[in-house]
Amino acid sequence: MANHKSALKRIRQNAKRRTHNRHFRSTMRTEIKRLMTAIDAGDADAAKAQLPATVGLIQRVAQKGIIHRKQAARRVSRLATKVNALSA
Repeated sequence: MANHKSALKRIRQNAKRRTHNRHFRSTMRTEIKRLMTAIDAGDADAAKAQLPATVGLIQRVAQKGIIHRKQAARRVSRLATKVNALSA
C-alpha cells in the first residue's frame, strides 16, 4: 500500500477515472450490441437509424481517450460495412 500523500491521491484519482471510463466503455458496447441485434435480425431500416447514434458514441469515447482513435475507426468501418451490406 502507498505511504506517500501524493501516491494515495494518485490511487484515488485512478479509481475515479477507472469507474468513469468503465461507464463509457460499457455504454459503447451496449450500443454496438443493439446495432448488431438489428443487423442480425436483417432489419435494414432499424440498423440505418441506429448507426449514426452508435458511430457518434464510439467517436465520443475515442475523443475522451477511453479507446484508441484507430480502434474507433476500425469499429465504425466494420459496423458501416455490415449495415451497407444489408441494403445491397
